[in-house]
Amino acid sequence: WLTTDAFGGHVLDTLDNGGGTGSTLWIEPAWKMLLSNKALLAVLWELYPGHPNLLPSYLDGPRELATTSGYAAKPLLGREGEGITLHPPGHPPAAHPEPCCYQQLAPLPAFDGNHVVLGTWVIDGEPAGLGIRESAGPVTDGYARFLPHVIL
Repeated sequence: WLTTDAFGGHVLDTLDNGGGTGSTLWIEPAWKMLLSNKALLAVLWELYPGHPNLLPSYLDGPRELATTSGYAAKPLLGREGEGITLHPPGHPPAAHPEPCCYQQLAPLPAFDGNHVVLGTWVIDGEPAGLGIRESAGPVTDGYARFLPHVIL
């Protein structure tokens, strides 16, 4: 929202995340928009097609995913699952009001009605942390429960 909201320019003008001239230190810095941009998913797939840790992802539409595996349409600057739509195989591609990344559908496992996603951190090649997020629905959202772990 920061890039499209009319007030966004004022927010960026006050930005000071260590050494800048702005007057505000943001808890979640604006530079995170770069690394959380879903376009990176399509760029990585283009650079490393078939990599076992990546899902097919495109910026120009769902391509073959619409008829084979299904796909998730993810707004490029979406956060906390906002705006993500899931499309099973065989459904015609839906129009989206904003640019999206179209990624192969990979449903999350569900345990007792909780859909689970794992986030891991690796430091210097060693496992360092694990975060588990559980959601009631198939898309992890702002209501997801988070359970951090540390690996000692």
